[in-house]
Formats: sequence, structure tokens, C-alpha cells
Amino acid sequence: MLQLRPLDPSFAIDRQLATDAVPVVLMNVFTLDPADEPIFLKAWQDDAAFMKQQPGFISTQLHRALGEHPTYMNYAVWESTAHFRAAFSQPEFKASLAAYPSSAIASPHLFQKVAVPGICVS
Repeated sequence: MLQLRPLDPSFAIDRQLATDAVPVVLMNVFTLDPADEPIFLKAWQDDAAFMKQQPGFISTQLHRALGEHPTYMNYAVWESTAHFRAAFSQPEFKASLAAYPSSAIASPHLFQKVAVPGICVS
């Protein structure tokens, strides 16, 4: 089963879910044992397919860190925390966490875009 380790221990994902914001980006870093990589990829693919069907889902992308030890980073764009909260709270999604290998540790955090004049828009 997937273990959760907050990126910011003072503001874990459950507190983030209670904050209303639009739009939001979920950044999730995963670490796991090399032998568990195929199991992890299948579990993530199944979860992504489920999330893709949920209202408010915009997009997702999985990245693998360079190097020999499997570290992955996923980002998913949602219309709002309310949409992500609804999807994250689905019993089917919660049950799917059992498919992840026991070595998998996820560090999820929600972010919002920031406007920097002359560089990027929010």
C-alpha cells in the first residue's frame, strides 16, 4: 500500500484539500525500490485513467528522475481543489492505493500558478 509523506509536514494534503483555490496543480514525488518499478507504473497508470474520467481533471504527466534509483514526479492540473477533493475522496480511488507496492512513498502537494511580471502569468 502507498505510504504518504507530506512534502510540507506543517500543511499536509488533508489540510490542502480544505483550502478552496482555482485552478490547482498537484505535484507528487514518489520513491520506491527498484524491484517494485513495474508494479508502481501499473498502479499509477490505473489511477491516472480513473482520475482522467473525473470532473475538473485537466491533464497529467509522469516524469522519471535521471539515475538508477526510481524516483518519479507527477503533476496533474485540476480546475479547483473542490474537483480534486471530490476525486481524491472517491472510494474507488482510496481502494486503489492498495495496488501500490509497499516500498512506494508519495509526497503530494497542491500548488497554484504565480504571476511574475515579464516572466509568467498566473
